[in-house]
Amino acid sequence: MLPERNASSMPVDAFDAQRGRVVEYESDRGLGTLVSVDRTGRDGTAYLFHCTEIVDGNREIANGVDVTFRVGAVGPGRWEATDVRSIAGT
Repeated sequence: MLPERNASSMPVDAFDAQRGRVVEYESDRGLGTLVSVDRTGRDGTAYLFHCTEIVDGNREIANGVDVTFRVGAVGPGRWEATDVRSIAGT
């Protein structure tokens, strides 16, 4: 069962797709960091992600690529990017 949307520890819009940009990706470890981007283009919250969350299945993504993603719980109070999708043309 999914947590309630108004849970105090949940990031805003955790269930909604967000836009962001990959700022770091270590292919040898399969770990990366992306930063959410708000509607004005300003950087927001940084989220970690694992290569298994890259939707196209190739487990590689370049730094600077614009993406859409969702936020998912990976432990008590820990949130990471899930469902990471590259936006065409970046």
